[in-house]
Amino acid sequence: MKIYIMRHGQAGMNAKTDEQRPLTEQGIEESIHMAGWLAPQLAGSLNLVIHSNYLRARQTWQAIAPELPKALKVEESGDITPYGDPAFVASYLTALAAEHDNILMVSHLPLVGYLVQSLCPAAGAPMFATSGLACIEWQDGKGVLLWLEGPHTIR
Repeated sequence: MKIYIMRHGQAGMNAKTDEQRPLTEQGIEESIHMAGWLAPQLAGSLNLVIHSNYLRARQTWQAIAPELPKALKVEESGDITPYGDPAFVASYLTALAAEHDNILMVSHLPLVGYLVQSLCPAAGAPMFATSGLACIEWQDGKGVLLWLEGPHTIR
């Protein structure tokens, strides 16, 4: 199974709360760029998408969805916000591994870095650019970080 972890696109600061920060135009464009790069790697299928309930993560998913294969299931989660529990989220993803070939999660720093570390201890806790994507190969209860890319590192 492959787990794709994406950090939301660039967000503005003009909101009453952190949860309500909207994407900027650049955030939308970079997220769409990353989705266009990712789409061929999904081999025509996307089993499950889980996105944070924060506005910028929801807007990232809405921006990239047309670029990707249609997801069989989409969930919104309050557990994958910036300071969500990486061990809990890793356990949840591990439980889903038996049911899905691939999962895309759209979340936030610092959770995305700590989640990679939870799933792939050898990888450490990498930094993600906004709209950045990591791909983890999950097999037999172990994760291997295959790549981590951002909008400025792909063609």
